[in-house]
Amino acid sequence: MAEDSWALAVDVQETTTPSRLPNWSQDEENEAAGDRVNKAEQSLLNKLIRCSLVKNGNQVEVQQADPKSPLFSAKTFEELRLKPELLKGVFTMGFNRPSRIQENALPMMLAEPRQNLIAQSQSGTGKTAAFSLAMLSHVNPENNWTHVSKRSYTPFTLPLKTVSGVFMSACLCSVERGIKRQEQIVIGTPGTVLDWCTKYKLIDPKKITMFVLDEADVMIARQGHREQSIRIQRLLNKSCQMLLFSATFEDSVMTFAERVISQPNIIRLKRVEETLETIKQFYVLCRRKEDKFIALCDLYGCLTIAQAMIFCHTRKMAAWLASRLIEEGHQVSLLSGEMTVEQRAAVIERFRNGNEKVLVTTNVCSRGIDVEQVSLVVNFDLPVDMQGNADNETYLHRIGRTGRFGRRGFAVNMVDSDHSMDIIRQIEKHFDKKITKLDTSNLEEMEEMTI
Repeated sequence: MAEDSWALAVDVQETTTPSRLPNWSQDEENEAAGDRVNKAEQSLLNKLIRCSLVKNGNQVEVQQADPKSPLFSAKTFEELRLKPELLKGVFTMGFNRPSRIQENALPMMLAEPRQNLIAQSQSGTGKTAAFSLAMLSHVNPENNWTHVSKRSYTPFTLPLKTVSGVFMSACLCSVERGIKRQEQIVIGTPGTVLDWCTKYKLIDPKKITMFVLDEADVMIARQGHREQSIRIQRLLNKSCQMLLFSATFEDSVMTFAERVISQPNIIRLKRVEETLETIKQFYVLCRRKEDKFIALCDLYGCLTIAQAMIFCHTRKMAAWLASRLIEEGHQVSLLSGEMTVEQRAAVIERFRNGNEKVLVTTNVCSRGIDVEQVSLVVNFDLPVDMQGNADNETYLHRIGRTGRFGRRGFAVNMVDSDHSMDIIRQIEKHFDKKITKLDTSNLEEMEEMTI
């Protein structure tokens, strides 16, 4: 470790479990409650399974606070005029050139006079390294007080992990009343950092020169985090540089961002609608789960399937289906909300590597998982919201696991009641696209579906 190392203080807190689901039977509620798509867990899962930057086809749109300011993007790290030790660390860590978000965000974050920024960037696009470099560029290792404060909804993602071995020493904070923190960078959940600033007086908020809110869309889902972040922001000097990152730009996110960040530059992804054009959609009429299973076996008997993802409503149904498929000789992995995020990541990695050909899962795997070889998605149970209506967004995310990277895919929906048929009609109306009836026992019809 070099003598001129930056220090890091880290706050560790646990996330809360999702609330229970109303308006369902007790059995359904108990089985499905742990399989809701939790934003914090999904964000962590995406981080664990990504070993490289994701391929992102979105174009970046930049809105400058000062339209007269010359727009500048950096195609190389050398253009940023980073401190020599930081530039060396970047190359040592294997970064060759800035990612798309880094190209546009880093010049703004490093500019003088300092500029505020609101940026849309999904997990895996390089934003962590971007604001880490900005944070490290701000601090002066000679000054033993906090320069930079970074708020996170969860301690799972320490933003300096990509550079920690090169640039800084880290310590896990223990709270001692009356002793000022000497680390230049503090990372923590809003509640604890607010306590450090006000209750325990460990940090002087007036000396903070950069304030980073990461994954704001996940953070503000918790009422307490939103209000605590606002309270911290009010303690800071008006000259403090404010940075906010979010994977989505929903109205709630922008309302929050505009409340805590004045005169920001804004970087957003130009919306590219997910398309269903490469996915052939079908439904199969069944009476009960055994009929669904027979239809599924018929599909495997007639289609050339690289890999398949099968979605179930509850853990109990997913476990039953996985067991039956294994009995039939299929290589199957099972994924559900009762697993830890680390266990889920291991299952997905095995599936991605082709160790298993079939992944049976609940909604915990409906978003953000790209496996190029998936050619079939089966909705063993159709996605519905808590009122029993079609969950169109989840449907899109589910069947979007196939047809990736321009390849053709198949989506088959199992219909076992009049209500299920009504769900299919709702989905057709929403996407303005017909879902074709399929008889899996008709070999001729099955052959035609692949044409």
